[in-house]
Amino acid sequence: MRAARLINLVLLLQSRGTMTAAEIAAELEVSERTVYRDVVELSSAGVPVYASQGRTGGYQLVDGYRTRLTGLSRAEAEALFLAGLPGPARELGLGEPARTAQLKMLAALPPGLRDASSIAGQRFHLDAPGWFHDPRTPPVLGELAQAVWQDLELTMRYKRHDEVTRTVEPYGLVLKNGVWYLVGRVGESLRSYRVDRITEVTPTGRTFERDPGFDLPSFWAARAVEFVRQMLRDEITIRLSPDGLRLLRFAVEEVAVQAAVTDEPGPDGWVRTRLPVESLDVAYTYMLRLGPEVEVLSPPSLRSRMASAAEKTSALYR
Repeated sequence: MRAARLINLVLLLQSRGTMTAAEIAAELEVSERTVYRDVVELSSAGVPVYASQGRTGGYQLVDGYRTRLTGLSRAEAEALFLAGLPGPARELGLGEPARTAQLKMLAALPPGLRDASSIAGQRFHLDAPGWFHDPRTPPVLGELAQAVWQDLELTMRYKRHDEVTRTVEPYGLVLKNGVWYLVGRVGESLRSYRVDRITEVTPTGRTFERDPGFDLPSFWAARAVEFVRQMLRDEITIRLSPDGLRLLRFAVEEVAVQAAVTDEPGPDGWVRTRLPVESLDVAYTYMLRLGPEVEVLSPPSLRSRMASAAEKTSALYR
């Protein structure tokens, strides 16, 4: 840990030039006293670092000094692909390798390009979690990440309505709207599990042979569409105004919109549509979002429920 910190300190000075003790301490997340000790140790080891005085002073390397410690390790190279996602990288236990990889890249760049990272960071930012996502990291996420990297078979306990035990070959981890999912092979089938419902993981001590044809992004995209389609067990018939037809994609799931069957518009511009839905209760909440831009034609129970809601709404505004 200390050796890695010393290397990072040299790379910081190499890539950024002069830095104060406070700036170095903030970057390395240590105290200024630790920075002072580290600088002394680097000097004793022959690294030409020195302090300059004055308002613009600080620590710097002798002009022309270049460290050769800029080769990326395997962990750093793997973490590099997550460098744009500091939160997920940290949750997977790759925060330090990602930061070191970025420093090594900056140190390898010519002086005129070293501001590229800060310029990009000031202009682009990815906020992966949803608005109402609980930011707590699932306790077993780090262990799962290690198993995924190393192709280690696991036994895990998983909460459903009850708690079950599964032996799984962990193929990958997916972050969807701030929620982590594990994709793994159980027996002959590939399945997905919410990581925050996994209560315990235990390595079996065995590795597994990964299917070379498996593609995580393609699998997840297909599984997500399949999951939503399986939920669409009911169907309703509605009439939509031109505005209602335009707003439908904002009110219901995209997969339901794609599966809807819409007739040609009538003389008044309204269209008759058969829409798959998860349940009539869910359909009721969807139709309320469209307000007066939709008329429910069937089933009768949903039409009656919408009429009752319309009467209550009308009474509020009389």
